Amino acid sequence: MIKIKAIIPVAGVGTRMRPHTHTYPKALLYVGGKPILGHILDEVKKLGINDVVLILGYMGNKIKAYVEEAYPEMNFSYTNQDKPNGPGYAVYLAKQFIEPQDKVLIIYGDTIFVGDMSEGLKTSKDGSLAVKRVEDPRRFGVVEKKDDKVTDVIEKPDYVKPMDAMIGIYFFNNSKLLVEALDEMIETDRKTKGEFYLTDAIKIMIEKGGYITTFYMEGWYDCGKPETLLETNKFLLSKKSKVIKTDNSVIIEPVYLEEGAEIKNSIIGPDVSVGKDVKIESSIIKNSILNKGCVVKNAQLTDSIIGENAIVEDIIEQLNVGDNSEIKYSGG
Repeated sequence: MIKIKAIIPVAGVGTRMRPHTHTYPKALLYVGGKPILGHILDEVKKLGINDVVLILGYMGNKIKAYVEEAYPEMNFSYTNQDKPNGPGYAVYLAKQFIEPQDKVLIIYGDTIFVGDMSEGLKTSKDGSLAVKRVEDPRRFGVVEKKDDKVTDVIEKPDYVKPMDAMIGIYFFNNSKLLVEALDEMIETDRKTKGEFYLTDAIKIMIEKGGYITTFYMEGWYDCGKPETLLETNKFLLSKKSKVIKTDNSVIIEPVYLEEGAEIKNSIIGPDVSVGKDVKIESSIIKNSILNKGCVVKNAQLTDSIIGENAIVEDIIEQLNVGDNSEIKYSGG
């Protein structure tokens, strides 16, 4: 039976998102009403894909616990990335779960994608790569094409000209050729700038005669830094908004308030995500993310991320506060 299996690398530490990644892996950071990985799995489900391989690493036990509770209808397999050798190495570790007849979707687990991924499923070729046109390709892996066929892939080129950048979604009909390319990449130690990239394996597939094409997506939102996580939150809230009853408060949408959140005498929004059991009193909050169980009183917060169970009182500030922290103005 032919299946489509999704492979999602989620082993990253997320050093640029500290202090939040001291207590949670980057893929589980809360944005737009749920963890990053939750948004990705929702899109995978829409494609009718239920078999998912997760490449775990940093705090992998928390990722496993989350997906099994939140997505009991999906079938998860796991492997662990023992060393940070690059995204190509992560995918190589998942090859044990790929049968020769399987089709494969590879999607990176720390990015929110915009567009219709089902376009990639329509190809009859060996594979199809999601791309977006960029003016400066130097930060991306990019493709060169002749008609609809990819003739080369280049990781982070050192020149500037408009090119199609790979955004982190890859469909492969020919999983046998993919696995052969992954094996050759590792066996020959074929790296780019010191790491194994999926680009290296795709280049081998092309060299072996593989017919790879592309499909266009609107773009992506990076979740790797506090400011980009807030931008992603704003985008997601523009697509959906959920508000519950509040006491003597003003809600300026878009805002996402989870059940159990208590808002009193406050102004919330726009662009604010409020997690479960958060308590907000006598405060003004905009363009911020408040994680589960935190408490905010007598505060004015903008462009802020407040960790789980943190306490913020009597503060007018832009804050980036980790879990279980306490910040209060003492006067003087």
